[in-house]
Amino acid sequence: MYTNIVKSTMKVAATTVLGLGLIGGTSLLADNYPTKKPVNMVVGFGIGGSADRMTRSMTTFLSDELETRVKVVNKKGAGTQIAANYVLKKPADGYTVFASTFAPYLANTILSGNAKYTMTDFDFLNIQWFDFELFALNKNSKYNNMMEVIDAIKNNPKTVKAAVVQGSGGHLLLKLLLEKLEIPQENLNLVTYSSGGKARTAVAGGQVDLIAISAQGSESIREFIKPIAIVKDKRMKQWDAPTLNEAIKASGKELPVFSGSMRGFAVSKDFKAKYPKRYVTLVDGIKRTLANKSVQSFLKKGDIGYTWTGPEESNRLINESFKIFESYSYLLEK
Repeated sequence: MYTNIVKSTMKVAATTVLGLGLIGGTSLLADNYPTKKPVNMVVGFGIGGSADRMTRSMTTFLSDELETRVKVVNKKGAGTQIAANYVLKKPADGYTVFASTFAPYLANTILSGNAKYTMTDFDFLNIQWFDFELFALNKNSKYNNMMEVIDAIKNNPKTVKAAVVQGSGGHLLLKLLLEKLEIPQENLNLVTYSSGGKARTAVAGGQVDLIAISAQGSESIREFIKPIAIVKDKRMKQWDAPTLNEAIKASGKELPVFSGSMRGFAVSKDFKAKYPKRYVTLVDGIKRTLANKSVQSFLKKGDIGYTWTGPEESNRLINESFKIFESYSYLLEK
């Protein structure tokens, strides 16, 4: 009889433990997250780009906060669509994090890349690096300002050669500029590149006259270029150049000023619902990492953003950016 009582007690205990483990669709391992295995940061671009530098700079510090190994996995191609699909196919358990330049590339995979997912399939944990677009010339260019370049494009078709990253904010703005000024798109000899590094090398080396690209990532070529406009509401000390609308004031036209590249971290939208405790652990880990003064100093020296934006505001900003690109997506289809 004693044996039966013991067996019965053990059975009840085992059932209770199993039941607790299934509450809310999570497992007991949720409390121990993330000690089970390394957390993989999936970068939507190749090694050396801005998103890759941001992610690799964060891994050691974030690893210390999460007390587990954080690895970087590069899945470049198709404007971040390959990385996005990879993330969504992995279990939504907190061990796969999307680390990328989300705006505008993720939006473009949806608007013109035939992606099967939507923006709402992702939960943006934090946008930590905001950028703006820069218009610049090769330092030896015969042109000196934006209006001189515009006049050349208008009156001497195909004589101005420009570089942009396919689907970027600079790409959209350059095409929108020509449309607003009623200049045929084909007047500009436009070369699209798959990465910012290649586009910057082209203008620094004199293969192209003009570039429209994210400013923060262009510090490395500063000595080889001549800035002629920044896409901001007002001038800034970092770049000795007028705002874009100031630079084209003589044309009588204005262009919308919107946020450029937005880089950060995201997960599958199902993660929060399936593993709420893990979600909080991951978000708090990123927040604590960026609050560390030594981390901020390290990122600042590398010209990498370190803003804590948080999930709610990050999702709002990404969706706002998506709506802007949706409005002008027809320009990137030409």
